[in-house]
Amino acid sequence: MPGVRDGVGRTALMVAAARAIETHRPDALARDPYAEHFVRAAPAAEGWPLRPEEVPGGEADPLWGRLGRYFGLRTRALDDFVTRSVLAGARQTVLLGAGLDTRAYRLAWPEGHVVFEIDTPEVLEFKERVLERAGAVARAKRVPLAADLREEWAGPLVAAGFDPALSTVWLAEGLLLYLPAAAERRLLATAARLTGASGALAFEAKVIREPEKVRGNPVYTAARERIGVDLLRLFDPEPRPDSAADLASLGWSTTTRTPFDFSALHGRGPRPEADDALAANRWVFAARPGPPLVEAPA
Repeated sequence: MPGVRDGVGRTALMVAAARAIETHRPDALARDPYAEHFVRAAPAAEGWPLRPEEVPGGEADPLWGRLGRYFGLRTRALDDFVTRSVLAGARQTVLLGAGLDTRAYRLAWPEGHVVFEIDTPEVLEFKERVLERAGAVARAKRVPLAADLREEWAGPLVAAGFDPALSTVWLAEGLLLYLPAAAERRLLATAARLTGASGALAFEAKVIREPEKVRGNPVYTAARERIGVDLLRLFDPEPRPDSAADLASLGWSTTTRTPFDFSALHGRGPRPEADDALAANRWVFAARPGPPLVEAPA
């Protein structure tokens, strides 16, 4: 359906397929039992692998091996971040560009915790239908909110029950790469403004525009030629803002990590390679007040 068939929405299906494959690995970094249901329900994803044994070449495959394992690693790192933030006292979670995220169904939440999921109406409708058919039951109070994150969304979020006075964990997984620089700044400034006395925030960003030799990496080629996801066209071409510095100027403490830090931490996941499509990726963890709740080597 529109929203998950084309453009950025199609990347949500790609990530869901990667999570399905990761779920069935004996050394899975993260498990998402609902991921394969999304892929099976989308005609655009017909024939995509859902198990490690369905991936020719295994982890050496640039798409479902290397990039797929990257998504599994990212899922694990952000799962851990959310869990630590909630244990530290966060009372509500906001998933910015929620896509096919199922954390409201997968993670252990304390009683009364609220998870707000913001995305387009088409993506949310598809997600609701698939999860209902799968018999999924949310483990937190889940509040879907249809909104365009490039426009005004703070008012609708508050109207949906978000309380700025409560400690909040914000997550922007696989979102900022596709937004214009000004939209990224507005989004994070809004999240900061809506965070009262305390909160935590994590997001993924690319810190530089990649040179041409990196843009020819097999990860990008395989995604474009095999499943029709042209990541390089979807990434916003503008110079990226230093959002970690922007948050620091607003009183947040920040830590920036590479994905390879977490590969080393967990003993599995992608390792650096020549002309690497993952080399410019950074995961930023921020908190106010106090240090970001992130486990990774210094």
